[in-house]
Amino acid sequence: MTNHFGDVVEHSKAMLVIGANPAAANPIGMKHFLQAKDRNNAPLIVVDPVYTKTAAKADHYLRIRTGTDVAFIYGLLHVIFKNGWEDKNFINSRVYGMDDIRVEAEKWTPEETSDVTGIPAAKIIQVATILAKTKPTTVVWALGITQHSTGTSNTRIIPILQLVLGNMGKKGGGTNIIRGHDNVQGSTDMCCLADSLSGYYGLAEGAWKYFANSWGVDFDWLQKRFYAPEWMEAKGFSLAKWWQGVLQEEKTYSSSPIRALWVQGNGITSMAQTAKIQEALDKLDLLVIAEPFVNEAAVITNKKDDIYILPVATQFETEGSVTATNRTSQWRSKVVDPLYESKPDHEVMFAFAKEFGFYDEYTRAMKMAVKDGVLTEVKKDFNWPDDASDEIARTIKTIGLGGWTAKRLRAHQENWHMFDPLTLAGSGPMKGEYYGLPWPSWDEKHPGSPILYDVDTPVNEGGMGFRNRFGLEHNGVSQLAESGVDIAGSKVKGGYPEITKENIEEVLGIQLTAEEKAKIGANWKVDHSGIIQAKCRAAGVAPYGNAKARTIVWTFPDPIPKHREPIHSPRPDLVAKYPTYEDQENNFRVDVKFISEQNAQVWAKNFPTMLVSMRVVNLSGAGMLERTSKYLSHITPEMFANIHPDLAMEYGLRDGDMMWLHAPQGTKIKVKAQYNYSVTPDRIALPYNFAGLMQGVDMSQNYPEGTKPYAIGESSNTITNYGFDIITQIPEFNAGLCRIEKA
Repeated sequence: MTNHFGDVVEHSKAMLVIGANPAAANPIGMKHFLQAKDRNNAPLIVVDPVYTKTAAKADHYLRIRTGTDVAFIYGLLHVIFKNGWEDKNFINSRVYGMDDIRVEAEKWTPEETSDVTGIPAAKIIQVATILAKTKPTTVVWALGITQHSTGTSNTRIIPILQLVLGNMGKKGGGTNIIRGHDNVQGSTDMCCLADSLSGYYGLAEGAWKYFANSWGVDFDWLQKRFYAPEWMEAKGFSLAKWWQGVLQEEKTYSSSPIRALWVQGNGITSMAQTAKIQEALDKLDLLVIAEPFVNEAAVITNKKDDIYILPVATQFETEGSVTATNRTSQWRSKVVDPLYESKPDHEVMFAFAKEFGFYDEYTRAMKMAVKDGVLTEVKKDFNWPDDASDEIARTIKTIGLGGWTAKRLRAHQENWHMFDPLTLAGSGPMKGEYYGLPWPSWDEKHPGSPILYDVDTPVNEGGMGFRNRFGLEHNGVSQLAESGVDIAGSKVKGGYPEITKENIEEVLGIQLTAEEKAKIGANWKVDHSGIIQAKCRAAGVAPYGNAKARTIVWTFPDPIPKHREPIHSPRPDLVAKYPTYEDQENNFRVDVKFISEQNAQVWAKNFPTMLVSMRVVNLSGAGMLERTSKYLSHITPEMFANIHPDLAMEYGLRDGDMMWLHAPQGTKIKVKAQYNYSVTPDRIALPYNFAGLMQGVDMSQNYPEGTKPYAIGESSNTITNYGFDIITQIPEFNAGLCRIEKA
């Protein structure tokens, strides 16, 4: 989130919610959106293929064909540009590459956009007019935007809309991506991913050397943990296609097949291609599940031996910080000691490290601190979790976690009542700080940044420009903000580059001492000494620069976002006009099919019904925790599909009948048909919160005694169609086809 929920309540004059159903997936966020409607008379615009509980509260509901979000936004931009409603000053001074967006938007007339998206042309014009004439507008999205083969383009085109309207870096504006669980943002920030290090540092040698230094270990020792040096800088298998590394059915790019899987903190059935996951689980030599509740990875497999379930403690039996959807951190204290034989996650990992002989290296950083500008080991033992938190604060500079020390986070927990719930501003002993220190919180004196990219607020009070991340120029055009884009109170006027050892004296107009030059890091991202940050604070400068936002990503297959039909499109006529990408080689160590899969057959002929996933409010993710509650399970006791009565009648289905849903990959699930007018007769909607049955086979005998949930059912992801994002490899959960058959 660039802003936060309280900011929406206070300042947003309109809200565009697209690819999100906060009423079911984030009720706390939904409460704030309803408050904004009441307080500000702010219209709520909801764009969704299903008439959700969020849509029921909308002033304007637009039913979109899933997988056409890029086309829809271009349709809005066409109307905005045609009428000259764009924020010309904002674009000219703070944005690079908008001319290319204008050219693409010219193609997307309301009529063309309507044909592709299914939204009436008049509605497109109406919504574009509201957005252009109602400022500030905030845009909200979630998994309905990201989970597509074009997910990266989706997440780029929406911020571009806000740049066009001048809503970025503004109170009540921005792009607010809502998370369905606490600490999803935290796990993302710590990069529990296969293509980067914590804090979004890359896998290049320089980043590894910085972390080796931060951890107090020798770089050569760290490099030798890998099969060969080149694997240190190569992406690993993604969570979406790890199974391909086991099955080896297609070409993979790795030193060896995956033979063991350790699952900790992830619902494996929340991933696509569940049938392939089952095959891979069956083939593993070793499967370890470290969870408070039985992960369905141990249930859906036919494997009988070499499966270990480790009882890991819940969040109530441990202590530490979590990161909320709005980039704030919250300290949580332990409520009870771990029950029975369960252990907290960190103790499990410590035991693992001891057994494999690297415990000292694994924990050394928690015994270190910066002393006289130099990172040094200062004590013989560590205090968990405080020293772990301080290690993160000391190391993760890219997103500005320098202020997130355990001491400060504990103080916010103890004084939470001293913060305004809407502005996040503190009072009394917390005056001058924002609750949870929303990152970037550059250092221990910084209050946090409730709104990103706000140049009207001084840096030392939470302001900043756009980050200078992609060089100083492109095609001869400066990537720095234009003259006149001054961050309030900054000594440096206009745009400036990210601060490095080489340019700090010139940019800030200062002179370093010989001692400072000896201690300072190469740039702000790797400067353990803290000198760069201290000098920037004194000058009122954000260390990451003051640049332009870019619409063009010259290293991507689509430099600007473009509409491409889903891999399995219900519109064969549009596949030729808007084809998907060329097949991809060696991304996350696997090949990925795009155009070859899309053109393998006319998929809509044999699979005529669109498939949409959804979340139900009483379950979460794979539902492996919530389905153990008889009260939550009672609300949705079995797996179902929402189906329009007209579509049901085509297959002779009465309300409550069982039906088979067949997918292009040859998989199927057996679910209850539930009459519902929230879907149109061309699509069905499935929750993704069930597991325990696999293609009609009851696997519940695999639950250890006493652990079977009150509700089990087919996983919708068994029939999730093949398809992955071109950059991130997130599965195309939300744009597939199926065939219905009465059971």
